[in-house]
Amino acid sequence: MSDLYDAVVIGGGPGGYNAAIRLGQLGKRTLCIEKRGKLGGTCLNIGCIPSKALLRVSELYDESKNHFPALGIKTNGVTFDLGQMMAHKDKTVDGLTKGVEFLFKKNKVEHVYGTGKFAGGNKVEIQQTDGTTRTVEAKAIIIATGSEPTPLPGVTVNEKDVVSSTGALTLADVPKRLLVIGGGYIGLEMGSVWRRLGAQVTVVEFLDRITPGLDGEVAKNFQRILTKQGMTFKLSSKVVGVERKNGALQVAIEPAAGGARETIETDIVLSSIGRRPYTEGLGLDKVGLKTDNKGRVPVDKHYATATPGIYAIGDVIEGPMLAHKAEDEAVAVAEIISGQAGHVNYEAIPAVVYTAPEVATVGKTEEELKAQNIQYKIGKFPFTANARARANASTEGFVKILADAKTDRVLGVHMIGPEVGNMIGEASLAIEFQAAAEDIARTSHAHPTLTEALRQAAQGVGGWTMQM
Repeated sequence: MSDLYDAVVIGGGPGGYNAAIRLGQLGKRTLCIEKRGKLGGTCLNIGCIPSKALLRVSELYDESKNHFPALGIKTNGVTFDLGQMMAHKDKTVDGLTKGVEFLFKKNKVEHVYGTGKFAGGNKVEIQQTDGTTRTVEAKAIIIATGSEPTPLPGVTVNEKDVVSSTGALTLADVPKRLLVIGGGYIGLEMGSVWRRLGAQVTVVEFLDRITPGLDGEVAKNFQRILTKQGMTFKLSSKVVGVERKNGALQVAIEPAAGGARETIETDIVLSSIGRRPYTEGLGLDKVGLKTDNKGRVPVDKHYATATPGIYAIGDVIEGPMLAHKAEDEAVAVAEIISGQAGHVNYEAIPAVVYTAPEVATVGKTEEELKAQNIQYKIGKFPFTANARARANASTEGFVKILADAKTDRVLGVHMIGPEVGNMIGEASLAIEFQAAAEDIARTSHAHPTLTEALRQAAQGVGGWTMQM
């Protein structure tokens, strides 16, 4: 078989495999290189998907213990089997990785397991998992190698008692005490899983708030709810060291602005301060490429690097490190390579924190609008006034819409509450179509549904909310 391809994709995660599949659909002979030994990347194997499986089962357990009795469902003596929970997680992952393999086969995409690196020109050298080396050529090469956990000085991850998100998904036992370094999406999600199963969870965050980047009002309410659930927060604080002593981990913490050090004792430490682009061993220098000061590969609006024929997408380029952002870029770059007009609207990319309640957001925050001196109107609606939320006995949170004060165009939507991760798609569509808040307000929504809260928030922008 010839080693000359129309396109070679380095990385088999959401960006890589979607780019390869779309290229296959467009008639391009494509090879995808994945070093893990399974397709799907971090997201499918050790990130988004397994974490959501554990979030779901731990939420059901927590509800059965703490919420079902109030609904008339007797659940005395409910217990859980951690091994079975992990088996469910693994089964979910296995089924989806096989699904990606099926799509490759269906769309005539070839894949190989191994590590790819540039060999100069339009060549990629592959160190295959069977120990052999293979060199391929391509008219277009896409870098889609994703990201890895950012290391923290003074904290050595061993994936046993000091873990990254990877190790947090495979703990053999529920820790009595879990200290999470970082108050972002991943840390709060994994902290939620183990808190529900019985761990005492402490979150240490360098900034003076959790979930940086989220709308400030939403973040404040989010922390209040998580605190009520049992999490403890130490804000404006930094972890400067971890050592094992007297059968436990001793975590040294200092104020972010400097000051007296304190020590917190815990059983497991989860280091979750963010992620960094993964470009190690790619041989970028062989093709004249350099990364920026954050380790990202610079690209133009067509995802082309400074070297002709080489493109980059996903976590290795600028923008939020989200699987669906990488998927959108994957489709766009495949279409651009095929002579079409691929495009991504970065104003309409949502983000979700899959805790309970969920947090979902898309578009501009209030803080961003103020910084840009954009005049705006606000419409808000609480889930306490939503009929379906009350029937479900799940009423914490609210929906908040920000619209241009002059044109009424929707600029941002921010939600905290039940199932808002499934509701944010409508808000993303509104921003994509440049809808006005009135467009949402006058669109019929089925009753009773949680999505009515979005409509009623939109009505609130115009000052005519119908509260129940």
